[in-house]
Amino acid sequence: MDSVVVEKNNNIAFVTLNRIEKYNAFDDEMIENLSSIFKSLAECSATIAIVLKANGKHFSAGADLAWMKRMKNYSQADNFKDSKALAELLHNIYNNTKPVVASVQGCAFGGGVGLIAACDFAICTESSSFCFSETKLGLIPAVISPYVVKAIGQRQSKKLFLTAEKFNAEHALSYNLVQTVCRDNELADITLKIVNQMTKNGPNSLFASKKLINDIAPLPVTENIQNLTAERIALQRISAEGQEGLSAFFDKRQPKWDL
Repeated sequence: MDSVVVEKNNNIAFVTLNRIEKYNAFDDEMIENLSSIFKSLAECSATIAIVLKANGKHFSAGADLAWMKRMKNYSQADNFKDSKALAELLHNIYNNTKPVVASVQGCAFGGGVGLIAACDFAICTESSSFCFSETKLGLIPAVISPYVVKAIGQRQSKKLFLTAEKFNAEHALSYNLVQTVCRDNELADITLKIVNQMTKNGPNSLFASKKLINDIAPLPVTENIQNLTAERIALQRISAEGQEGLSAFFDKRQPKWDL
């Protein structure tokens, strides 16, 4: 059975964690598969948006126990190499050219929460629960930390990393880890509704908007930022997609986007 399943439907790629018997805990093989998939989708002209989801009861229990047991006896160099693979996967999600939406049910622990934080935004069910459990094991959530801190902020990250407390969907929403909470039986429908709303928009404007946010988020508002943002919108306005979008608006018709 494949640890990750990819399905495409109407310009949307559904990337599904599929180690149901392991509660979708990931190991080195699964990380490698996911990284390869996200690299491929970034270059796929027929893909406008990506949904990261999971089969079974839980989204992801984090690191696989058998993998962690093997890593316990690794040298520092081997541990670095192993951890760098996860770091590259998270980078491939966060900086993917396409919008990536996490669709979450059940539990997400440790690195599983890191996957969610690396996505552009997340939807979860009312019964979902989350935990940064690393310090319970004498470890630290190091590789996922850049994405978690970006998502929920420094103060909240400190509290959740240091206490390793479990928190529910309502708290995940208030922390900004997820942006939508739905009933358990509505997850697939709500996810599809939101992603379909995105795919109605200009594909290149979606990709450019995501890159714009990633580029400007860490920077102070200076004259350089003013020039950068003015240049980005100027380029988009004169692009074929920008011209079509404006023409369709003024002509009161649906735009015809080129993929």
